[in-house]
Amino acid sequence: MIVIDILDSDDEGGDQPQVQNHAAAVDDQSHLINRSFWKAGSFEIGPTKWAPSQGELEHARVHPKFLHSNATSHKWAFGAIAELLDNAVDEINNGATFVKVDRIYSKRDNSPALLFIDDGGGMDPDGIRKCMSLGYSTKKANNTIGQYGNGFKTSTMRLGADAIVFSRSSRNGRATQSVGLLSYTFLRRTGQDDVIVPMIDFDISKNRSDPITYGSQEDWLSNLKTILEWSPFASIDDLIQQFEVIGSHGTKIIIYNLWLNDEGVYELNFDEDDEDIKLRDETAQSSNVRKKVAETQAHISYRLLHSLRAYASMLYLRKFNNFKIILRGRPVEQYNIADDLRNPQVTLYRPHVSSMKEAVMETTLGFIKEAPAIGVNGFNVYHKNRLIRPFWKVTSEGSSRGYGIVGVLEANFIEPAHDKQDFERSFVFSRLETKLKQMQMDYWKQYCHLVGHQPDPSSLHKSQNQGDAFDQTSPIPGHPANPSLGISGSQAGSHGRGVYNNVTPLVQPSPGFQTGLAQEVAHGDSSMDIDEIRDENIQLFLRREEYLQRETALKTTVEDLEKRVADTKMKCAELYSRIDLLRRQNHVT
Repeated sequence: MIVIDILDSDDEGGDQPQVQNHAAAVDDQSHLINRSFWKAGSFEIGPTKWAPSQGELEHARVHPKFLHSNATSHKWAFGAIAELLDNAVDEINNGATFVKVDRIYSKRDNSPALLFIDDGGGMDPDGIRKCMSLGYSTKKANNTIGQYGNGFKTSTMRLGADAIVFSRSSRNGRATQSVGLLSYTFLRRTGQDDVIVPMIDFDISKNRSDPITYGSQEDWLSNLKTILEWSPFASIDDLIQQFEVIGSHGTKIIIYNLWLNDEGVYELNFDEDDEDIKLRDETAQSSNVRKKVAETQAHISYRLLHSLRAYASMLYLRKFNNFKIILRGRPVEQYNIADDLRNPQVTLYRPHVSSMKEAVMETTLGFIKEAPAIGVNGFNVYHKNRLIRPFWKVTSEGSSRGYGIVGVLEANFIEPAHDKQDFERSFVFSRLETKLKQMQMDYWKQYCHLVGHQPDPSSLHKSQNQGDAFDQTSPIPGHPANPSLGISGSQAGSHGRGVYNNVTPLVQPSPGFQTGLAQEVAHGDSSMDIDEIRDENIQLFLRREEYLQRETALKTTVEDLEKRVADTKMKCAELYSRIDLLRRQNHVT
């Protein structure tokens, strides 16, 4: 059993490691933390006392080094931020209406810190202890994202060396507020060999702050002393003041001593955009890039890798009704790329999952509006409303087939990895990957000619035999479409023309056709309405494309035959020369 010690236990004194003097600890260079996250875990573990105190049960300890190694599951800083956003989104069930993310400055040294505030139900003393411990999670409902009880620890430790939590709650008729400190700096510099999390609690039911003690008064004061020494706040008044912005319930998290990159600058860039938080990347900031590269970098599939605002806009599939993510003072506008796809098609897939016999997955595919200028493609795969894999490429690199096609789906039948940036590799996952590849190729064969690529002759022939190929397209929410054509409102144009109006005229009607149409309109004949005209135009276009393909194939065949004829003539001439030479030799002898 793994136990994380909380400094307000029932043990009065005991053998708990004592907090060393701050100044003396700083002088000990062996305990200083490397400010680069990926190097912060490189230190030697000193001697550890394993013998339990009298009356204490023996248990497996959690060394502070584990906090760092546990946090390395987040390769990407934005993935860690997403974990904290998930916690706030889960609080919608408890009435949360917002989560704010911003930069503040530490009162102790004026260094930048990362702030999260939500107005959810908050945590009572028991809840904050479970939050600070490893593996505890009360989130078992199907509508919550968190489930492992590890996200808070991994995410905060991935973003900075230290985190302090303020939470206010009202449960069972008692209003409380709690403060907890998870400090890698404190644990390292004081030489702890177990993860110790100091906490203090207050009962505020009677309009005053009365300390809640679980052990002795000395334990409570010891915890307070540690928090004041190792947090950005130097007095208890400063701590109490932090609850003013929370209101009657909610949680506030401050992550400080933020990590630096290998160049010695902060990983998180707060200065480039006052309304965003970015990851530093010299390539993204380069101005000397080719136009096509610049266009690709402007697409959200690229921006979400460097911009928290772009990533947060796509992080949740369904739009919130009464909840906002407020990033640096401005709400994040949620964005579903499926709303902007050209020629959207909805495909159903029923995975073979024993635990979900009736599982049905809907996948919306279409061309991005920038196609074919930008070759972005892939699937945005969500799990329980949360984006797990953005723009997942299921086709091989270097292949142009599928360029410009993007799909959106929610796969609740496969489990995400612990960092929620990928899925666990399983047979079901492999089957899904194969299915998505098939969906993309089928869509490409059917619609690639609409963005300027050569169509597949077999698919055109099949389309003509089966009638209108677009009958298989299903409209998606926000895309009013002609049910017979599958053409969205955004593609219809201001005059009601179909998707093909971007290459109008596809096939010019003959004069006779125009005359007949004019006569029918003049006589009020309703047998030839606009839909029939559009269907006729589509069929003519498909037939024309098929003829062009046949013409190209015939030209290739003719060229091949002409080459073979020329080769045969050359061989005949050579044989004739040899025969003539043999005849002359025989005549001489």
